[in-house]
Amino acid sequence: MNDSPQLRRVEQAVLAMPMARTLGLRFTQLAAGEVEIELPITEALSFSPGRLQATAVFAAADFAAVSAAGSVLPEGWRNATVDATLKLVAPAVGRAVRARGRVVHGGQLLTVCAAEVYAVAPEGGETLCATLLATARSIRPD
Repeated sequence: MNDSPQLRRVEQAVLAMPMARTLGLRFTQLAAGEVEIELPITEALSFSPGRLQATAVFAAADFAAVSAAGSVLPEGWRNATVDATLKLVAPAVGRAVRARGRVVHGGQLLTVCAAEVYAVAPEGGETLCATLLATARSIRPD
């Protein structure tokens, strides 16, 4: 992972959120405009054994996409989701989901970002299970 101060701040800000900690999110890649987050599939987050509930899939995708948007902000700025649309394309089954977020178009006030979410099998293979398109609002420092 990249060790720039801005990228470390993005990771620290996300992992400071109680929801991120509850989900067990973990950054596996972090670069300007691109983020990868992994979320373990646990019984507590499933709607049936081994099948991650859609809300948790959405959360992983949202955290990845908006973190990617945050990774290109000027120092001191932060961001928040304005809107997001999730499309589920396959069940999220396996040991984890891996969400890869990216910036689609950065602007001064709004950034369009996206994420693809993959179900990760026990042996490591990936299956696309969802896509997300979001808008994040840039918030100036106080």
